[in-house]
Amino acid sequence: MAEAKDPLFRYLALLQLIPRWPGRISTPTLQEKLRDKGFEIDKRSLQRDLRDKLARRFPIICDDTERPYRWSLDRDAAHGLPALDTASALALHLAESHLNTLLPQSVLDQLNPHFRSARDYLDGMERNGLAHWARRVRTLPNGKALLPAPLQPTTWTQVCTALLERRQLRIDYLSRSKGEARSLRIHPAGLVSRHSSSYLIGTANDYDDLRQFALHRIQRAELLDEPAREHDGFDIDRYIEGGAFAWRQAPHEVELIADVHPQIAWLLNETPLSRQQSLEPLPDTDWQRLRASVPLDQETLWWIFGLNDNIRVHAPREWVEEITCRVQNLRKMYAEPAQCDTSRRGPMENSPQAPATERKGAEAQTAEEMP
Repeated sequence: MAEAKDPLFRYLALLQLIPRWPGRISTPTLQEKLRDKGFEIDKRSLQRDLRDKLARRFPIICDDTERPYRWSLDRDAAHGLPALDTASALALHLAESHLNTLLPQSVLDQLNPHFRSARDYLDGMERNGLAHWARRVRTLPNGKALLPAPLQPTTWTQVCTALLERRQLRIDYLSRSKGEARSLRIHPAGLVSRHSSSYLIGTANDYDDLRQFALHRIQRAELLDEPAREHDGFDIDRYIEGGAFAWRQAPHEVELIADVHPQIAWLLNETPLSRQQSLEPLPDTDWQRLRASVPLDQETLWWIFGLNDNIRVHAPREWVEEITCRVQNLRKMYAEPAQCDTSRRGPMENSPQAPATERKGAEAQTAEEMP
């Protein structure tokens, strides 16, 4: 095939295979991946291509402190193949604001060159309608978004590589329950991003049960050459639906029966709680009776607690009892005089205060849009 013999196509394929720093790829691995794409080349010629030709035009870094040599692109290099078009630049620009609250800073640092290229592209197109639209569109999280948990710079790269290449991973993991780090050999099965944290799903050492490992608690990660053990029958969607991340109290769904404030009823009519949901007016009041099939899990219960006195739960019985218990605990907690000196000004002492009328309006809108 002519393309396989043309050095130009080989150079393009080679540039696309080299990861940004801190990611690295060895010469033998590059040679193997090029062969998979139909390019036959010996190791010496490949290193000559990289060091004597491409490195003169592109910001390629060679780590020659160990054999085989390892290659990477400068992290901040404005390099992309193929070039951006307007739609792709717009998608990247909007994704940046959304991912800022989801991904750890070390991962965002690796994406920043792409985000910067998208911003530069759109800034240079003042007359383009899509570029103008990008400056007027934003994404907001539903509820209070916590800051992403900090992550060791190389952890994300090592974890993703282990998962994609089905290799074992040795980690030093900080146990939240024990408060100390221990060394584990992980066989990766999946990766889940949840709110402001990411979790590696896998088995540890010689155990067969799947566990979740928060990436921000991995103090050190080492990619191993040994292949990871296969997890027969593992389906990440079924794993999540089974309540792995929702602290389910039962495997089956239950019927939630509750009376809800009219604003909450309006919200649920527009954005239902589940596919099996009904709302019926209650006599002598503007409240409505909610019936919905929901999982018996802590996440749904937390959502109910977030509605405060805008909801009165009748079923399931387990939640009625837990709500009653927590209300009693709160009553005891707030019955005691406050021990905090609230007269002292904290970090927000210089924060601007909205006028009282504006604050009331904001509170009313928050109640109306409450999830």
